Amino acid sequence: MTYDFAVVLGYWEALLQGLEVTVKLTLLCAALGSALGFVTSLARVSPVRVLRWASTVYVEFFRGTPVLIQLFWFFFCLPIVLGTDISNFTAATVTLTLYTGAITSETFRASLKSIRREEIDACIALGLPRITQIIYIVLPQALLRAVPTLLSNFVSLFKESALVSAVGMADLMFIGQNISSNIAKPVEVLTVVAVIYFVVAFPLTRAVTVIERKMLAKLAI
Repeated sequence: MTYDFAVVLGYWEALLQGLEVTVKLTLLCAALGSALGFVTSLARVSPVRVLRWASTVYVEFFRGTPVLIQLFWFFFCLPIVLGTDISNFTAATVTLTLYTGAITSETFRASLKSIRREEIDACIALGLPRITQIIYIVLPQALLRAVPTLLSNFVSLFKESALVSAVGMADLMFIGQNISSNIAKPVEVLTVVAVIYFVVAFPLTRAVTVIERKMLAKLAI
């Protein structure tokens, strides 16, 4: 059996369009998920029991169930419950945002624990409002300490986003599957798709390692 990888070159524009959709979806869900994750982490360390309980249930549920099942539920089941249609883009964005929020909340929670109690006590002694403490004291420090792990989470999100092809969203994986079916060249097309994912993800992974090393040295952890 012979393999002709040159045939894939005729579809490079379609593959790039799929990659663009994948990258945009990843960036959108990373931004929304990080914001949700930070708010959830505050709820998990809140003295209010209801907030701690609700945030814990949310985090454990989304960490403990497959992303594909979550995606199918939002795309196939939620429209039945609500009695209205939901686009594959909306279902994919909601699913990946909630999943990322659950994952990053644990990252932020670990960062919050590393903030010295004396700094919070100083804010209280100065009479700073709670929202001011969060924006100017807690958030910058939590974000600084969480950066390496957050970046690693985003790389994982980039790879996990391939699942949205299962609901017909035209990302890189979906485009690759369609081309593979049309030209009957699954080995060539899917190999190229895998290489594209690797070419994007590998430099990011190495960058995370470098940033983590520098951050640890800066924080002297």
